[in-house]
Amino acid sequence: MEDYKIKLTFPSLFNETVRKFGKLSAYSFVNEEPVTWEAADRRKNALSALLEKKGICPGDKVAILSTNMPNWGIAYFAITCMGAVVVPILPDFSSTEVANVLDHSDSKALFISSGLLNRIEGFKSTALKTIIQIEDFSLILSENNSVVYDEQALPVKEYEVAEDDLASIIYTSGTTGRSKGVMLTHKNISFNAFRGKIIQPIDENDRFLSVLPLSHTYENTLGLILPLLVGACVYYLRKPPTPPVLLPALEQVKPTIMLTVPLIIEKVYFNKVLPTFREKTLLRLLYKIAFFRKILNAAAGKKLSKTFGGNLKFFGIGGAKLNRAVEQFLREAKFPYAIGYGLTETAPLLAGANPKETVFMSTGPAIKDIELIINNPDKKTGEGEIWARGATVMKGYYKEPEMTAEVLTPDGWFKTGDLGTLDKNNNLFIKGRLKNMIVGASGENIYPEEIESVINNFRFVVESLVVQKKGKLVAYVHLNMEELEKKYQNLKQDMSDKYDEKKEELLAELKEYVNSQVNKFSQIYRVELQPVPFQKTATLKIKRFLYT
Repeated sequence: MEDYKIKLTFPSLFNETVRKFGKLSAYSFVNEEPVTWEAADRRKNALSALLEKKGICPGDKVAILSTNMPNWGIAYFAITCMGAVVVPILPDFSSTEVANVLDHSDSKALFISSGLLNRIEGFKSTALKTIIQIEDFSLILSENNSVVYDEQALPVKEYEVAEDDLASIIYTSGTTGRSKGVMLTHKNISFNAFRGKIIQPIDENDRFLSVLPLSHTYENTLGLILPLLVGACVYYLRKPPTPPVLLPALEQVKPTIMLTVPLIIEKVYFNKVLPTFREKTLLRLLYKIAFFRKILNAAAGKKLSKTFGGNLKFFGIGGAKLNRAVEQFLREAKFPYAIGYGLTETAPLLAGANPKETVFMSTGPAIKDIELIINNPDKKTGEGEIWARGATVMKGYYKEPEMTAEVLTPDGWFKTGDLGTLDKNNNLFIKGRLKNMIVGASGENIYPEEIESVINNFRFVVESLVVQKKGKLVAYVHLNMEELEKKYQNLKQDMSDKYDEKKEELLAELKEYVNSQVNKFSQIYRVELQPVPFQKTATLKIKRFLYT
């Protein structure tokens, strides 16, 4: 089998790609000159030489705190190909979180992008001796200023890296408040990337457009290691992926592969697609009839494909549950979406299917050579905690043996903390997080994510969060105030009391709508306005622990 012909370590994979595809483009900013694999290899070696001179040895921790760019991947491979351990830090981490990660990981060196220098202001550490600006590899902090980056330099030592050597410690922002350092080996990550290639075959002609942070395991494995396997080129944005930045980039790159999270495509559907079907009374009525809805969605799908550059063959969605109405639209629009499921602890992919094989509301089956079971399933519903076993499962949490023992069984099963079911074809259906599940008054299992999915289908709702307060379900709702103000502009100008009255009417209507759609155990007692957007993780999941 192809992935066993080569050692599952980053030095082996990188050298093989340079040998096969050296002259081809590897990384590029949109509208800029790409870096070839040969040039990337030279930079990687020169950077390893610099780290070597700075005293970095195999097993030492080197952090990266940077926005996405070609040099991010080059720094990542320079660290890991010399047997050191990379510690990717999410750019949205606060100064306190960054300090905690640098301290906890014992990082000896740090690559940082210029826009994030404020995150380490005032940070003091006895371990951290070297800080390198990632844009040009110049030194910000160094004990010996005579040693600088030299693009012609080569490392003096030869490094032997084994498959089970630690490659990365990824600190999860998590939605539970406490970050954990997930230890992933070269094999964990490489094996996972090869399995991604089985789900969706790719080659050196594919173009990735990167919109998620490289420090998140989803983008890291499938947006950095996966393209490395085949010599494909990855394009990066210099600014956050807002519509004015993203739309011209899509037109320019014409990507074949994109990795996203549900919120990105949900925003497109609710803010751009759906309003066009609601503008005219006739269209609004036709959209409620399945036959016409499918025709309208198919037409919208053609426009959407064109917006994404016209060449897209794989639009991966992961990191959170996709809204039901949005998935129905994507299916009927014949948009090449694919759902995946995984966790940082599993490097990340556990289940998935390509766009031709998606199953509605499912993440698809387990990936090849990974075992998935529902542990202790409910006899009536078949629901239970998802457990996984295989080569992608982490070594454990760094310096946390007790926390590791809580999630890893002696015979190698990883307890995901997610609840789900498997159908007769072994397709996995996620119900929600075990920690988020609410137990009703009579012992019923209530999944807030399912109620939120219903709420988010309601007009003017951007996002929502359902929590239990004093035994009752309360929904916090963030509305699209711009749309609301547009609709009730005259009222707002005439009298603010009337405008506030309309908002209250809308919330009452929302409550009635939701309660007509959910079972009696999941009825909402109260709807409250969330005036500002919810705080989110790197994959745009709401940080629930802040609100419960």
